Amino acid sequence: MVILLRAPSRFFVESFHAASFYLPAMLTTAGVLLLTNRARPVHLMMLGGSVIPFFTVALAFRIGSGSAIGESPITAGLVTAVGVPVSMIASVLLAALEVAGMAYLWYLYRGHDHATILPRSPGSSSSPETLVDLPEPDVDPDSETPDRGADEAPIEAVAVADERAPIEVEPVGDPLELAFENGRFVQMDDPDDLEDTEGDPSDETQPTHRGAREPRSLSYQIPIEGLLEEYKDGQYWRIDDDTRTAAETLRFTLEEFGIQAEVTGIRKGPVITMFELLPAPGVKLSKIVNLADNIALRLAASSVRIVAPIPGKHAVGIEIPNAHRAIVGFAELLREESFRAPKMEIPIALGKDIPGEAQIVDLTRMPHVLIAGATGSGKSVCVNSIICSILYRQSPAEVKMILIDPKIVELKFYNDIPHLLTPVVTDPRRAFQALQYCIYEMERRYTLLDALQVRDVQSYNRKIVSKQLATEPIPYIVVVVDEFADLMATSGKELESTLARLAAMSRAVGIHLVLATQRPSTDVITGLIKANIPSRIAFMVASKIDSRIIIDAQGAEKLLGGGDMLFTSAWDPFPLRLQGAYLSEEEVERVVEYVKQLGKPDYIDDEIFLEEDDEDYVQGELEDPLMEKAVDIVVTANKASASYLQRRLKIGYNRAARMVEEMERLGFVGPQQGSKAREIIGMPDRR
Repeated sequence: MVILLRAPSRFFVESFHAASFYLPAMLTTAGVLLLTNRARPVHLMMLGGSVIPFFTVALAFRIGSGSAIGESPITAGLVTAVGVPVSMIASVLLAALEVAGMAYLWYLYRGHDHATILPRSPGSSSSPETLVDLPEPDVDPDSETPDRGADEAPIEAVAVADERAPIEVEPVGDPLELAFENGRFVQMDDPDDLEDTEGDPSDETQPTHRGAREPRSLSYQIPIEGLLEEYKDGQYWRIDDDTRTAAETLRFTLEEFGIQAEVTGIRKGPVITMFELLPAPGVKLSKIVNLADNIALRLAASSVRIVAPIPGKHAVGIEIPNAHRAIVGFAELLREESFRAPKMEIPIALGKDIPGEAQIVDLTRMPHVLIAGATGSGKSVCVNSIICSILYRQSPAEVKMILIDPKIVELKFYNDIPHLLTPVVTDPRRAFQALQYCIYEMERRYTLLDALQVRDVQSYNRKIVSKQLATEPIPYIVVVVDEFADLMATSGKELESTLARLAAMSRAVGIHLVLATQRPSTDVITGLIKANIPSRIAFMVASKIDSRIIIDAQGAEKLLGGGDMLFTSAWDPFPLRLQGAYLSEEEVERVVEYVKQLGKPDYIDDEIFLEEDDEDYVQGELEDPLMEKAVDIVVTANKASASYLQRRLKIGYNRAARMVEEMERLGFVGPQQGSKAREIIGMPDRR
């Protein structure tokens, strides 16, 4: 054996000298890996393959050494055949090719090692280009703040090749069972109505618990093409000669009033152009603000809004309306990557800011929003865009909605969509009962969170999925109230306290409010409601007072209408000017008709509403959350009257009177005796 190995060993030593010692070093490394149980096949394969490029490099060094060429038969043969330069180049290229080959083998091995074969649902679509696989949500609460845009002019947006806004979700079974047939979701029949079929026992699925079933990979998607209109942007962001002339006119106007300032930047949006001014040292900003009307006169502008200073900048912003307004299409916002980002729980497509950046916000982070503006300012379109954003992004199993429309005609399109818990509510009395149901549901959900020792609904849903608990994930509930000023007029303090309690406590359990009104007054938008709803949208209003009532700042009176808005959020109280997305009634009708084909609603009217002619209506009054407190007040004060309960509980008179009548029915208090106080008969059993 020694004799047989002597010849090749002498060949390697003579050819490569020190490089020949790489072989025992390589073998030693392989042995150490094997002894420590850390070796994998890919490690040994790459370690062995590294010998080839190592010796090739050693060969190149020997050729380059000159005097040592003749000591090796390999180098001597190469130099004699093709010469030293060609031999050097060939050996270096060969070494590079060998390294590339090893890298390719590593890539192939790693790809095979990590590849997983996903089971295809029998009804899943066969065209992979129509679906977008979303990664697991990345919890990053600080990354959802709307971007105000860069200082430079925005870059032209690149159209997305895909013509859909598909979202792949995993809906749970109840309350809406969906099946995929012929490219659409349909309502499944009642299991009791299905006929039993005989087949191969091997084809039968194993029964699993309802709450611990495997997640189904069903895709809930609504197309954009054919449902939503496309609008040309007209390259509104380009700075043309008229814009430059306006900048010079602005500077000359300020000089006429003794204000030295330079135009340091121009940010042109779809509706508004902002000129950034740098005032000379010693110039008071109030002098510039007071010249708004003079600037509007010189520039022939309908209105001028001055931002002094621009937050985070050493500049003053002068906002001038564009000569031609560009339409911000709803379809354009749906194609934004931020709208499909998995970190967004309930993304809402609001519109575009002045630099032309799309503003997509997460409703769960807002967590409630107040919308107010005059008639024709774009308030109803904004409400429609919020609802349609939910329809495009979330399945009925993930988000449920309660729509309240006292005006009857604004939200009628959405009846019978699968996301609804009840048909659109138009009666003020039933609207208040729907909000009371949200209070009961909020308390029930807090009990569920406490049972699993989690803080919010996101953690709850993640925990039941990770631990495969026998329960269903909790869907979000979005309550949209259009023209809630009408409800405030009928319910008053009672509705105000209900909304305030929901706004203060319902965020953690996944219940979110969207309140809209066209009458921004202090008796409608009260301080208690504003304190619990920090995110607000102000459209065009009539006066500075109305603007202050909505967003606690002036500026909404300078808006142009037609979707021009000021948005303040919980994370940024400074008003951000946006042009809202435009969504026509025809587009809403087409989207709603398509969504209705994806499933049927599972109404729970019996749980939400109580009818007066119901036999159980009186018994239902016992479920009033304030009933027990009212009994305590009556027993402690030793008197029972509706007016007294109204003052102590700060509720409406009708509700207080019903409580007193219920106490009489239960035998706690006696009947009414004219002007005398009711007699306290006995205390309720507290056991």
